[in-house]
Order: sequence, then C-alpha cells, then structure tokens
Amino acid sequence: MGSYQIIQLVNTAFNVLVWLIIGRCILSFIPHNPYQPVIKFIYDVTEPIMGPFRRIIPAAGAVDFSPIIAVLAVSLVQKIVIDLLAAFL
Repeated sequence: MGSYQIIQLVNTAFNVLVWLIIGRCILSFIPHNPYQPVIKFIYDVTEPIMGPFRRIIPAAGAVDFSPIIAVLAVSLVQKIVIDLLAAFL
C-alpha cells in the first residue's frame, strides 16, 4: 500500500467519523430504537468523542453545541494527522 493510499484511507476514516456525528445529530430529532444494530453502532462510535465535549460544554437551553465542537475537533485532528502522514510518508 502506497503512502497516498494510506493518507486517503486515514482521511476517509475521519470523514466517516464526521458523518456519523452528523447522523447522530439527525437521530436526535426523530424517534428511534437505540438498540437497533445500526443506530447502536452510531452511538458506540460517536459517544467516546461526543461524551467529553458534552460534559465540558453545558447545553444552552435545548441546544446542544457538543456535536459542533466535536466535528471541529475531529476536523482539526484530521488535518494534523494528514499533515504528519504527508510529511513522514
């Protein structure tokens, strides 16, 4: 596997994570079964990222800003990791 392919794979993994966070936000607006396997997967993958932000940033009324901060943080880490991979591969 070439260095470009590794960078693309890592970049895709980060992009999927961002979309899972967005999907979790959308799920919060619709009734769903949290034990359904796909939904449980989304919660299991995103909770380790969103949980700490939810504890740090209190909800402002009915608005939870933790997904926005989580997406920004994941995007920042993505840029750093991709830049490091590009420099060392």
